[in-house]
Formats: sequence, structure tokens, C-alpha cells
Amino acid sequence: MTGDARPLVAVVLGDPSGIGPEIVARSLALPETRRWCRPVVIGDARVAEGGIAIAKVPLVVSRCRAVEDFQDREGTLEILDLANAAPGSFPAKEVSLAAGRATLETLERAIRLAQAGDVSAVTFAPLNKQALHLAGNPFGDELQLIAHWLGVTGCGEINVVDDLWTSRVTSHIGLREVSQRLTREGVLAAIRLMHGTLRRAGIPEARIGVAALNPHGGEGGLFGPEEEALIAPAVKDAQAEGIRARGPYPADTIFVRTRRGEFDGVVTMYHDQGQIALKLLGFDRAVTVLGGLPIPMTTPSHGTALDIVGQGKADVGAFQAALRMAVRMVRGTRQV
Repeated sequence: MTGDARPLVAVVLGDPSGIGPEIVARSLALPETRRWCRPVVIGDARVAEGGIAIAKVPLVVSRCRAVEDFQDREGTLEILDLANAAPGSFPAKEVSLAAGRATLETLERAIRLAQAGDVSAVTFAPLNKQALHLAGNPFGDELQLIAHWLGVTGCGEINVVDDLWTSRVTSHIGLREVSQRLTREGVLAAIRLMHGTLRRAGIPEARIGVAALNPHGGEGGLFGPEEEALIAPAVKDAQAEGIRARGPYPADTIFVRTRRGEFDGVVTMYHDQGQIALKLLGFDRAVTVLGGLPIPMTTPSHGTALDIVGQGKADVGAFQAALRMAVRMVRGTRQV
């Protein structure tokens, strides 16, 4: 649509065995979605039709051969139909290689469209890491795979609820490995990633709090050396670069301080250190931002929820928050 300020966003259906198709259908039936952006769905049209039936929303599926065919018609779910997930080709409500393969194909198509400049951002419904692994993903998660496709490094997941942003130095590894994997350079990289992503989202002078690894912030080395040897020096390195970072602060109080308005974002040392706080504060609104990529990419922080597929009760709140965040990052402003 010539002259339309709303960005064109590729919306990926996610794992076809999960709740993705129904929450995408519910999203596209909401007036707010089309106020924010022009959503073009990527996936199998038959899966989209199944999602509409579960969500019980008044949408009609319209197949597109290319993004150029997109018309932005109200009441229509316009989809670039890959025809790669026929009903019966994968088990419903289960993790499977077939569903993982279809998901990989769909996700890569969306990435390539964004890479070519055909869409401005990508928001994908929940994926299943085990299914992706069965289908041949050699990496631990989709972020590493997408970074490989795009040929970039220095990426990381950033999670957001409302105005609370968190990132982490280590991610999908066992807890026993965390202290072994922590480095001064790794902590600094996580701070830089948070800083850059917040700038992209319209917060140019972001205040970043950095969490300690050990209880009570290490108590001057009594509970471990990481704070004094690694984390505090990395914070000083970031400050020398002009980044407004402070810490390390005990992990059991840093989120209290953040909720009071002291920080815009928190850098944590491992996955659950930030995720527990974030999901407690707003599980139904939590968003994962794939930071460090040249393309704005977001997804809900929750999973495929195989246990409630088809029941029509999947909450669309986190998906809406993810879609809105993608638009925000395209525009580089806090407002959408």
C-alpha cells in the first residue's frame, strides 16, 4: 500500500502442532493489530484455517503467491502459502520431526523475506526447540540458527514485560556450567547487547543494572570470586564506553529496584535468574526479542502449550505484545 506508514510484518504461524495457529488467528481478528502494522502470514494455509476454526474468529484465508500480492483486506488472513504441513502429515498436540521440518522451512522463508527487504520485521508464534532439533537444527535454539542463516554473531535473547527488559550472559546451558562459562568479555557483550537493543526500541540513554551471580552479591568474595573478578570489571568497561551500567547488585533485590524505576534493563548471569522474575511479573505479556540481529524479530516468551491446543483458550496477550514490540523496533520509538 503506497504511502502507508504501517510496517509490513511477516507473521509466522509457529509449530503447527502447538497453539501458534490459533493465537495468530485471534491476533489478526483484533482491530488493534491492523492499526499497528500490515501483517502477512507465512505458513501453510490449511494450518491457518485450522487455527481460525479453533479461535472461532470471523476471518477468511486468502492465499498469496508473493508478498507483492498482499492487499491488507480487513476480515482476511492473507498468507504466503508454503503448503508444507498437510493435515495428517504430523501428529496433533505432539512434538514431531514433521512439524519441526515445516517450522524450519516457514521460519527461514520469513527470514529471507526480511533479509531481502520485502518485510520490515518478523514476529513468530511459539516454536518447539525439540521439534526443531529432530528436524535437523544443529543449534540449541532458534536464535543461533537464525544468526547462522544471517551470518551474524554477537546475538542474544532479551526478554521484556511492559517496561522491564532483561538479558543474560549465559542462556540454554546447565546450571553447573554457568560459573565456568562466565567471562569478563561475555558480561560486557551482554551489557552492550542490552544497550543497543534498548536504543533501537527508542530508549537512547538506557539505565542498565547488572546482577551478581552469587548470593548477597558474593559478600566480597566470601561466596565466590565472580563479582570482583569478572562482573564488576565488565561494568567498568561498559561505563568507559559511555554506557549507563551499574552493578553488580544482588539478584534478589535488583528487580525490586528496577520496578521502582531505577533501571530500564537488567543483565542477568543465567537463564532463570531473569526469567523467573519476568514471568512472575507478567507471563501473559512476556516477549522475547532476538537482540543483535539486523532485522527486528520478536516472539512470545511462552511455549507451544501442547496441553491446551484446540481448546480455544490460548491467551493472545504475549503475541500481541511481541507484535507491537516488533513495530516499535522498526520505528525506533517507544510509541506504536
